[in-house]
Amino acid sequence: MADKLPFKLNNPDLFKTQALIGGEWVDSKSGKKFDVYDPGNGKVWAQAPDCTADDTDAAVKAAHEAFQTFKKTNPKTRAQCLLKWDQLIRDNRDDLAQIVTYETGKPLAESQGELEYALGFTWWFAGEAERVQGTVQTPSAPNRRVFTVKQPIGVAVALVPWNFPIAMILRKAGAALAAGCTMIVKPSPETPFSVLSLAYLAQQAGFAKGVFSVLPTSLDNTPSLSESLCRHPLVKKVTFTGSTRVGKLVAKICSDGLKKCTLELGGNCPFLVFDDADLEQAATQLMALKWRHAGQACITANRVYVQKGVYSKFTEILSEKTKQLKIGHGSKEGITLGPVTTDRSLDKAEAQVADAQKQGGKVVLGGNKLHGKEGYEGYFFEPTIITGAKEGMLIAKEETFAPVMALFEFESEDEAVRLANDTSMGLASYFFTKNVDRTWRLLENLEAGMIGMNTGNASAAETPFGGIKESGYGKESGKDVAIQEYMITKTGTLTLSDHY
Repeated sequence: MADKLPFKLNNPDLFKTQALIGGEWVDSKSGKKFDVYDPGNGKVWAQAPDCTADDTDAAVKAAHEAFQTFKKTNPKTRAQCLLKWDQLIRDNRDDLAQIVTYETGKPLAESQGELEYALGFTWWFAGEAERVQGTVQTPSAPNRRVFTVKQPIGVAVALVPWNFPIAMILRKAGAALAAGCTMIVKPSPETPFSVLSLAYLAQQAGFAKGVFSVLPTSLDNTPSLSESLCRHPLVKKVTFTGSTRVGKLVAKICSDGLKKCTLELGGNCPFLVFDDADLEQAATQLMALKWRHAGQACITANRVYVQKGVYSKFTEILSEKTKQLKIGHGSKEGITLGPVTTDRSLDKAEAQVADAQKQGGKVVLGGNKLHGKEGYEGYFFEPTIITGAKEGMLIAKEETFAPVMALFEFESEDEAVRLANDTSMGLASYFFTKNVDRTWRLLENLEAGMIGMNTGNASAAETPFGGIKESGYGKESGKDVAIQEYMITKTGTLTLSDHY
């Protein structure tokens, strides 16, 4: 299959078109496959196995059997496997970047950037594997000692999105494998091959059969396969990244079995620019944050609030920078803005732009779908800037997940905080100011799990990642907290004689 790809791989063995169950590369039980499209041209470029709920039991039982041994594996051995996996991913990063670009549409430079970011997790969690510790204490009752020990929870299921297929997997799998859990991944239908490639490298790194499994599936079969994985009695942990709507469904299904969940859901993140901000710094950070992967990130800036005194100037700076973006297929040299990953995103972008214009918003740059026009076969949309945005617009309420940016004007800090918090979500918030007192106030007053202070890049392996409100619960990455999502705490109480 690798010889028929629209690009050349240095390591053809990396490209897999079968599911990985119990350490074996197999077709789905149905034998069916589904098409995977290149967002850059809208054409089918490969086929993946269409796993269904019929494939669940074999995968979970194999993972459960592997867990019986893996949970007893010395933490140093797990760390060594993670480091080996990390090195193999680095050795194959150019090939992996190409696969990600053809799956997601993002420019090659961004795919390479995702890999660099993602590799922070394998490196970090290799260290975390040996840092798991329990406690011992002397309780109030005499002649007793109380201990706590940490143990892996069991088989974990990861339901992952298409926008960062390498990073989302390594962030979840890094923690799970470091803890001693086995993991089954259901990748998004748009991005099965990057995840299968990671699974192949995990095998090469020395992870035993059944420790890491992958079940690709089509969009039609995603709900039933996901539900069957969540409901399987041998699955003890589910981690999901995606929309708040689907996250609530996952939580409801898992509640039937009281399964532990980590949910990283929608963002609708605010980005605040105050009069005293370094406007060049704010604009540069916003460019990277908003236009990365054509605006398709949960932590991207969805609502940009600019103080009245610098509104016009900031709009001008931002527009000039945005005009320099080069749109095209992500595999081409020099491209800085690729397509959106699915054609559904084009419809949403058009609807938000039309709604903004209807309510008095002004499109100062872009505003049009490029898909279907000469030279743009793929799912392209112009980078769009809208001024005069208002609270009642769709773009103020919905995550955009497209290269459309709306600028809202505010007058006071209190107003900015009220507007920023006026959402059911609370994943990330960003602000730019040089006032240290305001910085501290905003850190405490903005309702989000992550706060970017004079930065648009606040995510890293060593910092806890996760939201509040309807952006979910639980943490990914960060010291102690992420690996604890895959562990149980067991208490032991010992009564002593002839002691105190």
